[in-house]
Amino acid sequence: MQRFLKWFKMEINLRGHHLICLHFFRGRGYDENFTKNLSNLLNNIRNKEITITNSADDVCKKCTYLKGKECKYDYNSEKEIREMDKKAIKLLNIKEKTIKWKRIREKLPKVFNEWLAYCKTCDWKGDCKENSKWTKLTSSLK
Repeated sequence: MQRFLKWFKMEINLRGHHLICLHFFRGRGYDENFTKNLSNLLNNIRNKEITITNSADDVCKKCTYLKGKECKYDYNSEKEIREMDKKAIKLLNIKEKTIKWKRIREKLPKVFNEWLAYCKTCDWKGDCKENSKWTKLTSSLK
């Protein structure tokens, strides 16, 4: 019960590109802690108010590549991620500091085609392609 109450009251912080990319999570990640964190977030996100952040968020906090508040996956990662974050916020037309997950999910089909440009070089693309939401959205583009 205490664990449930913790998640019930918990604020969720997400950066821009996670507002889109988390919809395609397939249960895989860098390591067990990272994957478990993502699963917990997604299991509890549905009716939550999400606070949008412009730096490391609740997904990043369990990532092995997070050093301080920056992604060190490779040399240019943090810069590229910040650009993706800005693009995601712009595509989703988010002006508020907080938003419900349901509203993001409703906007996703309208922005997906343009977002695909970022997917071309993404290391997670193979996992996303196995997700039924991805399949549905890509088939609607044909």
